[in-house]
Amino acid sequence: MKTDVILISSEGSNMETALSQAEKIARYKELSPKNTLYLRLLTEETMSMVRAIVGSVSGEFWIEDDADVYTLHLRVNTLMDDKKKEQLISASTSGVNEATRGFMGKIRAFFEPTASMPMFSVGFSGGAPAMYGSYAWSMEDYREQLRQYREQNKAGAQEAWDELEKSVVAHVADDVKVAIRGRTVEMTLVKKLA
Repeated sequence: MKTDVILISSEGSNMETALSQAEKIARYKELSPKNTLYLRLLTEETMSMVRAIVGSVSGEFWIEDDADVYTLHLRVNTLMDDKKKEQLISASTSGVNEATRGFMGKIRAFFEPTASMPMFSVGFSGGAPAMYGSYAWSMEDYREQLRQYREQNKAGAQEAWDELEKSVVAHVADDVKVAIRGRTVEMTLVKKLA
């Protein structure tokens, strides 16, 4: 099942509609109060992230469910050009994070064409050249790499782990994925709600 696609903006348009949509699907699927809360919380966190994006950005939000796995989608067209893509790949390989704080702040940087890209060094498609214009990142891959980096006592690994542990989304969602294709950035939050 797929909900209606809701057009939202960083200025706040239709965000209440997105929250209502989450509650509507929870009622329709007869989710428990706890699972309804999880679905609403993930929707709220997604809307909060959109509100925090610098500049005027619009996008699409919808929820899909299949066999009790709920996927929240946020798709935004950015002004990302080849130079920004090169900066993304450069930052992801070096593990340098200069401008973003917190787990969702780092994810938000994918949607901000002027922001320094976050310290996510795993999950991007094999260092593909920027001309291909397609990249992917997964929270679970990132979590595993951070575990390895902590064991190796790499600089910044503990701080990044602490940020991940403090994140509401990292605790509630089963996975968070970000895909960049050309100028389109799509984030999906996945949660199994049995």
